[in-house]
Amino acid sequence: MKTYKTEDLPKNKIIEFFKLHWGSPEMVISSGVYDCSTLDGFAIVKENNIIGLVTYVIIDAECEIISLDSTEEGKGIGTSLVKEVENIALEKKCTLIKLITTNDNLLALKFYQKRGFVISKVINNAVEKARKLKPEIPLVGNDGIPIRDEIELKKQLY
Repeated sequence: MKTYKTEDLPKNKIIEFFKLHWGSPEMVISSGVYDCSTLDGFAIVKENNIIGLVTYVIIDAECEIISLDSTEEGKGIGTSLVKEVENIALEKKCTLIKLITTNDNLLALKFYQKRGFVISKVINNAVEKARKLKPEIPLVGNDGIPIRDEIELKKQLY
């Protein structure tokens, strides 16, 4: 396994990864609409396949994780990718890292809270607005939970 900056990988490989895991590289959240295949990020590659990928944006002193995926759970891939983003955020003098997930994503809520992130905001019915721009967002998510709300998590760096 090796970690790469996303800019050092073929763009078509990154686009295919997003299509497989998200339906498209487009991410629609309350902070904006992003083409994840064009964002800064890191990927972990094993046997020429991407097995983990994180993308982020930095605006002023805030770093926002836009996407995080790992194809192999419980092996430290997600943790390693989040640490890479934290290191870049510190290098760029960011004061915090934030991200948005949905109310059904209990695994993400557990994952981020274990790594020092705290819930900072719940944006009720935000996914309904996102579906207007990206209709393929499912109505029901993990464990049969209706996908409705966005949950923002933050981690202070300084």
